[in-house]
Amino acid sequence: MSAHPGAGERVKLEIADIVRAHRASLEAKHVVTLEQRRVLSAMALCRTAALGGHLDVCCSCPLKHPSYNSCRNRHCPKCQGLAQERWIAARGEKLLPVGHFHAVFTVPSELRPLAQKAPRVVYDALFQAASATLQELAHSRVKAALGITLVLHTWTRELHHHPHVHAIVSAGGLTECGWKSMSLKYLFHVEVMGALLRGKMLTLLREAHNAGKLPATSAELEQLLLRLKRHNWVVYVKKAFRHAEHVLKYLGRYTHRVAISNGRFVAISQEGVTFRTKEGKAITLPPTEFLRRFLQHVLPKGFQKIRHYGLYASAAEAQLLRAREALCCSGSEAARTNIERLQSWRDALRHLTGRDLSVCPNCGGQLEQRPLAAEARAPPETAHAR
Repeated sequence: MSAHPGAGERVKLEIADIVRAHRASLEAKHVVTLEQRRVLSAMALCRTAALGGHLDVCCSCPLKHPSYNSCRNRHCPKCQGLAQERWIAARGEKLLPVGHFHAVFTVPSELRPLAQKAPRVVYDALFQAASATLQELAHSRVKAALGITLVLHTWTRELHHHPHVHAIVSAGGLTECGWKSMSLKYLFHVEVMGALLRGKMLTLLREAHNAGKLPATSAELEQLLLRLKRHNWVVYVKKAFRHAEHVLKYLGRYTHRVAISNGRFVAISQEGVTFRTKEGKAITLPPTEFLRRFLQHVLPKGFQKIRHYGLYASAAEAQLLRAREALCCSGSEAARTNIERLQSWRDALRHLTGRDLSVCPNCGGQLEQRPLAAEARAPPETAHAR
């Protein structure tokens, strides 16, 4: 499926190769939704001649290299770098210079089948329940408004369906009298958070069913809610971040992560896909089963998987400014560069990462962009980009 490597060259393994070779078999065995088909099509064509591009020509050496356009689909592992850097730059301007807690809210396995049938409804409910749990405890225990960022993940390292929300919570909040700090040793009791999460989720699911948003009969829903009510819902708090830059580093890894990156592939063949999981282990799946698992994590169109609450909510800019004043900091307004106003994505990439695509990687000379000649337009099966 991939080109044969030369001496000392590593084969480039990509999910796009699996899609192109096994999509037909997948669709013959499994139901694939319209949004999932769009994701497969985008990844198959990403950075191939089918999406157009240009020829990079060095003015100082013989280098000529075709560069093809990306699909920009948020589920594509090749298209997250610049979006991630833009997001980090924007959040860095709003993040408060205090320590932050890291909590994870998960749902019982019994709820996962319903989440697969009605992902938008269940994931929205999880966001609402997790944020309301944190805000309720902040109001009752700390008597302050906290800064909260939630990030939805739906996978395990083996690509099983496992919806959970990562919560980044400021270690302190804004009160009527100013800023109130919290000890990094303790957020809230995890059993209390779990009980609140469960109660709020059950209420939201019942409300969604009454509004006709869930594919279940009243009897089926009541049976499900009864099973969910018997569970202890798991919330755990990981090691806190002591400094804001540690939060940004973490968020930079997790906010735009997709179910699997191309770097985790060990081998790809007609018989199996082998990829790394954790603790040095690897797993091999039939190609169609791999694609089926991957597609479980395609989010509904337009669904926001990163959301902000409390002081970090978009509607709370005045409160956030008051919090900064109480902390005697002004943010990064003076040094801010508006990334969105940079002339091109190349300018943004240079500003955010230091990577300059106008410089020849061989000799350091200037690269010129020229139209692709017909002979440079390789078919999608063999085209690879920089």
